[in-house]
Amino acid sequence: MLPVADPVSLIAALVVLFGVAAAVWLMMAVGLRESPWACASVAAANGALGASFLLHDALGLVPRMTYGWSDFLSVAAFGFIRVTVPLVGDRPAPWRATLFVIIGVGLLTALFTHGPETLPHKLILFGTMCVLALLAAVDAWRLMRARGLHVRAALLLASPLVVVGLLLLSRPLEAALAPGRTEDIDVASAFNLAWLWASLVLALLINGWIAFLLLMKLVLEIRRLTERDPLTDALNRRALSEAVDLEHSRLMRGHGYALVLLDLDRFKRLNDTLGHPAGDAALKSLVALLRPCLREVDRFARLGGEEFCVLLPDTGIAGAALVAERMRSLLAEHPFTWEGQAWPLTASFGIAESAPEDASAAEVLKRADQALYRAKGQGRNVVQAVELEPVPKPAR
Repeated sequence: MLPVADPVSLIAALVVLFGVAAAVWLMMAVGLRESPWACASVAAANGALGASFLLHDALGLVPRMTYGWSDFLSVAAFGFIRVTVPLVGDRPAPWRATLFVIIGVGLLTALFTHGPETLPHKLILFGTMCVLALLAAVDAWRLMRARGLHVRAALLLASPLVVVGLLLLSRPLEAALAPGRTEDIDVASAFNLAWLWASLVLALLINGWIAFLLLMKLVLEIRRLTERDPLTDALNRRALSEAVDLEHSRLMRGHGYALVLLDLDRFKRLNDTLGHPAGDAALKSLVALLRPCLREVDRFARLGGEEFCVLLPDTGIAGAALVAERMRSLLAEHPFTWEGQAWPLTASFGIAESAPEDASAAEVLKRADQALYRAKGQGRNVVQAVELEPVPKPAR
């Protein structure tokens, strides 16, 4: 049984809830340096929803003919929710498309329907808000996947917006299945009471969910800073060591891997001639140029100075040689340019493949380092590999 309440009291409670939430998010937008535009967007969404319910004629504060403004603010609120998730992820927000939808739906509901009680009005209004909520859910899922979350975890975190979309869609569905039973949200019906109570719960849930997204963003940013090289954004030595050790633990289960070491040729001469800022730019250019050569499962790290390492899971010596040769030729074909001056940027590569008899990943790395030393000795800008000697079979 639902607690005893009337629709007007629940609408008033929603106005208060959205008003308080808008004030809190506005203070966060002013006081926090992290994602201020996202906080401002959430504040605007809460403010628009609060104003939408406040202007509803159920509270008796405005004439009934002003319901169009209430509809406009409702759609605008979900438009702000639609753009909030990209802002949390520091991605471009679809402002223009969202504004076009808000204005278009506002005109449609005002000019081509005959009031909030009609089915076409509900289909246009709540259908649009449902679509905006579901689009925000898709953005949230993509954001979570981009931050490295598993598919199921990403779906779970995006699910609150899906529930909101279904709640919105329930109003035109109810009007279509039971025409005339529930004209507007101020009608004291079981459906309206359930819908308004669900709206209260979901309003709290969505605000908490967006706060969680911002907190998660901070946590992941801190994690990224501890795992990444600050100059090139490649993995650092510690993160690579953890990834290689994890891959080595899979070796006994038949999952081999290969390591590719690469070292920029004559990097000191580049620094001495063009300056250290040019050297930093060259390192960043190398990472940006070579990343497309790798798969999603591969790991690219800076070991220090001008030396880098690539971890290639489930790859043998032949596959590693192909990757290294692709990287070598790509570097050789794209000279580095600094302040209008072109500088040939080449690297030497050493590759090694894991073997079941390797006691640790350090042995594989040692062989790759030997191959790199040999590549340097052969005149640089070459790929060298250390072949494993075949293990002799025991005599019968």
